[in-house]
Amino acid sequence: MKKVTLIKSLISCTAKQKATAASLGLRKIGDSITAKDDAVLAGKVKVISHLVKVEEA
Repeated sequence: MKKVTLIKSLISCTAKQKATAASLGLRKIGDSITAKDDAVLAGKVKVISHLVKVEEA
């Protein structure tokens, strides 16, 4: 399991990055999710890697 936390603002991001964050359920700075570590999560995190912090949960 991975814990993904939004640590930077989505204001100046592209539409694709905003949509990726929304699909993960990250809307405000400080929002966190815990998800199963799989290829789908890895791909989404790669798109917004500069905006999030990923930890083992």
